[in-house]
Amino acid sequence: MNARAADTRLPPGVWRRPVVFLALGLGAGLAPRAPGTAGTAAAVPLYLALLPLSAGLRTGAVALLFAFGVVLCARAARVIGAHDHPAIVWDEIVGFLVTMLPAPRGWPWIVLGFVLFRGFDILKPWPIRWLDRNVGGGLGIMVDDLAAGLAAGAVLWLLARIVGH
Repeated sequence: MNARAADTRLPPGVWRRPVVFLALGLGAGLAPRAPGTAGTAAAVPLYLALLPLSAGLRTGAVALLFAFGVVLCARAARVIGAHDHPAIVWDEIVGFLVTMLPAPRGWPWIVLGFVLFRGFDILKPWPIRWLDRNVGGGLGIMVDDLAAGLAAGAVLWLLARIVGH
């Protein structure tokens, strides 16, 4: 059973373990309400820090963060004792970064990317929902947010083309 439908409390003090604290988005996942949204918000400064990189380097950095996230989330889930616990938000961080890869620069695009990513992540249309329910381990924690990020990024790219960016 997905932890999102079960008990959302963390075992006492487990967030102090470095692997868990990192998977919790340096504590963003400890938000009492909407930890996934808090995790996505925590991704915005990282996105801004990556902007000076070329598109290729930014894409490579996001790919490395995804691969690292597969291992990180698997380990954190094991320590917490629940697969895809809502406090684990590394997947939302990387999903938002994926969303923003094709986006034009500027705050309106950041806000739109944020809203689109959260929408796809929360609603989980096919195939995102299928991935969420059928892929396990660290890859399972990460892959549905990757798919949500790809879908939101595709919408951003299309909207940018429509408005001439």
